[in-house]
Amino acid sequence: MFTAPTMAEIDAAAARLNGRIVPTPTLELSCGKMAAMLPQGASVSMKMELFQNAGSFKIRGVLLGVDGMTADDRRVGVVAASAGNHALAVSTAAQAEGIDARIVMPDFADPIRVQGCRDMGARVDLFPSMGALFAAMEHIAKKDGRYMLHAYEAPHMTLGAATCGAEFARAVDGFDLVVVPVGGGGFISGMSTAIKHLHPDATIYAVEPFGADSLFQSLKNGKATALEKVDTIADSLGAPEALPNSFAIARQNIKGVVRVEDSEIVDAMRLMNDTLKIMPEPACAASLAAILGPLRAESAGRRVGIVACGSNISVARFSAILGC
Repeated sequence: MFTAPTMAEIDAAAARLNGRIVPTPTLELSCGKMAAMLPQGASVSMKMELFQNAGSFKIRGVLLGVDGMTADDRRVGVVAASAGNHALAVSTAAQAEGIDARIVMPDFADPIRVQGCRDMGARVDLFPSMGALFAAMEHIAKKDGRYMLHAYEAPHMTLGAATCGAEFARAVDGFDLVVVPVGGGGFISGMSTAIKHLHPDATIYAVEPFGADSLFQSLKNGKATALEKVDTIADSLGAPEALPNSFAIARQNIKGVVRVEDSEIVDAMRLMNDTLKIMPEPACAASLAAILGPLRAESAGRRVGIVACGSNISVARFSAILGC
């Protein structure tokens, strides 16, 4: 069991990460090419975490997790399960620390992510579903004695995400509304904790695809809930279940969850590409899709924060999704 980190713990973690990660910039959207498409009167800031090492926020928590390994843990190696961003972060950190990494990924993962892990020396095994990944990871950890770096249900992942939230909260002069994308719950648990520490009056929403809405279903059921299936283009948000600790922390901090269609995510990806000239993966566009869609009215006239969380997508997959 673990609980939400204190502000002192978040600042201490940020100090440990200093010089090892990118302090990613915050982009003001309301005075740029996207301004006319935003909710009326909204001032919108986007945390550009897609520029982070290994292409996403995940490296923050993974490095903290690796720091907690014993000498014996390091000798045996690590195992992780992921559709891509966490896998790349674990592979990056393991290579930097001289630790052997074994990664389990879905066979539908973007080939650029799979090859990226292999290029960093990780052994990658492919499985046919997201649900199978976590069972495989647990089996390998038990059989081989490998140190398991869970993608979201771990205190170091919540703490790493909280360092991102603290950077964002300190870069902006107050928030009325913040929208954070959700996969398993590690990012929302950490981001929301830091934002509430620094801007306690901010309203925080989570955003999920309709085809991977584990947090929505968990709030509905009053407990961490597993999904029968995952079906979304936003594979980085495709965790098969919420888990108790990260769910409990998130539930304390958020007002609710909004869901977006894959088509809304695609529209937001296209808008980011057209106006910002970046190539976001689907998860990266989810927060923008939320304020352009289900949260448009609530965002109007408010100081809004959104997160561009990852950039690990191939040109081929990006083009296929957008129909280019």
